[in-house]
Amino acid sequence: MYKLILASNSPRRKEILENLGLKFSIITSDIEEKVNYNIEPYRVACNLAYQKAKSVSENITDPAIVIGADTIVILDKILGKPQNSEEAYGMLRSLSGRTHEVVTGIAIIDCYHQQQVTDYEVTKVHFREINDEEIKKYVETGEPMDKAGAYGIQGKASLFVKKIEGDYYNVVGLPVFKLGKIMHRYFNMSFL
Repeated sequence: MYKLILASNSPRRKEILENLGLKFSIITSDIEEKVNYNIEPYRVACNLAYQKAKSVSENITDPAIVIGADTIVILDKILGKPQNSEEAYGMLRSLSGRTHEVVTGIAIIDCYHQQQVTDYEVTKVHFREINDEEIKKYVETGEPMDKAGAYGIQGKASLFVKKIEGDYYNVVGLPVFKLGKIMHRYFNMSFL
C-alpha cells in the first residue's frame, strides 16, 4: 500500500486533502524558494513544485507518492508572498478592479517506481475595485502575509472577488480536479 505524502506546510493544502477524506502525512521540504524571472510563470510554479516534491522524495524509502505544489499570482509580473504589510498593500492596490491569473504547479513523484508527473492549473480571478480603507483593514488582519498575491480567497478577501474562471481550489492552493485526474491516470489512484 502506498503512502501519500504532502510536501508542503500550507494549512490550506492540508485542509483540502483532509476534506477529500484522504489519509496522508506531511513532510515539509527544505528548499529555498528562488524564483527565476527569466522563464514563463507557469514554469516557475512547476519548477518550485517539483523541487519541493523531489526534496522530500529523496529521503523516502517506502512505497510512497509525494505531492508538491506551488502557487503564484500573475498580474503583469509574478506576485509572490508579501514580505511586509507595505508590499501586501501594494499588491492588493494593483489587483484592485483587475483580472489576474493564479497558477499552481503540481509535481507528483512515485518514490518506488521513480515515476513523476508535473503539470499546472490556471484560474482567472476578477477583483472588484477595492478602496484604500478596505485594503488597509484587510492588511491589518494579517491574512495576506503568507499568501501569493497577498490574499486568501477562502477568507476575508472573498469580499474582493467578483468572479473566477476555473478551479476555485487552485486559487486556494491545490487544483483538486487536475490532481485527481493525474492521480487516476498516471498512478491508478482514486480520491473517491
